[in-house]
Amino acid sequence: MASEAVKKILEAEAISDKKNAEARRQRDDIISSASGSSSLAIQKKIAEATSEAVKIREGYNEKLKEYEKNAESECTKKIGSIKQLAEKNMESAVNEIISRFF
Repeated sequence: MASEAVKKILEAEAISDKKNAEARRQRDDIISSASGSSSLAIQKKIAEATSEAVKIREGYNEKLKEYEKNAESECTKKIGSIKQLAEKNMESAVNEIISRFF
């Protein structure tokens, strides 16, 4: 009878070990699957963020081009105005010099 009890205990331990091994395998499968899914989700989010960053960068580049164009136009106008004023002042200075000495 004692050997029968020992036999049942050993069988129960074997079944327990088998169930523990199966549980560990399932745990590892779940972790692996979750890890794979999270990696894909992270890669997807990174791709989305990169795409959004490119769109924003393109928008800013367009604004920068427009700003540069406007700034260049404004500078050209101001340079023209300054040149006209300088020519007028130079003409007045030359006339004044001529009138004082001649």
